[in-house]
Amino acid sequence: MGEIIYESKGKIIGQRVKSVEDEILKLEITATGSETVRRNIEVNETWTYWAIRRQDGSFYGEGQGVIMTKDGGEFVTATGRGEGRMTRSGTTTYPGTLFFNASSGTKLAFLDHIIGVNEYELDELGGYSFKLWEWK
Repeated sequence: MGEIIYESKGKIIGQRVKSVEDEILKLEITATGSETVRRNIEVNETWTYWAIRRQDGSFYGEGQGVIMTKDGGEFVTATGRGEGRMTRSGTTTYPGTLFFNASSGTKLAFLDHIIGVNEYELDELGGYSFKLWEWK
């Protein structure tokens, strides 16, 4: 992997139980955050994903999100999936992949049509950190 091309922090703002089947819990989670990228582009992000907790304690999730400039002029959409594991410290780490598409514009064009490898880490209080590397 190369350099980190996008990094953010945020918080879970909503959760709901989608289903419980054969002792497998499926949750829907919405999270939002903000960041300054490339030293001068202020963005907000919103993600919604579902995750199942398997009987072995691992997680699997799929979702989508939008990264939007704070002025609302440009945005990037993303879809992705990840595999999660609880750590000894109580956080959950989801390595995964994301696929991006940018609206017309120049500020967020660096994310257009890239495939990203990401790490999403969720703490016990619902805060998250997100790091993205471009798959080359």
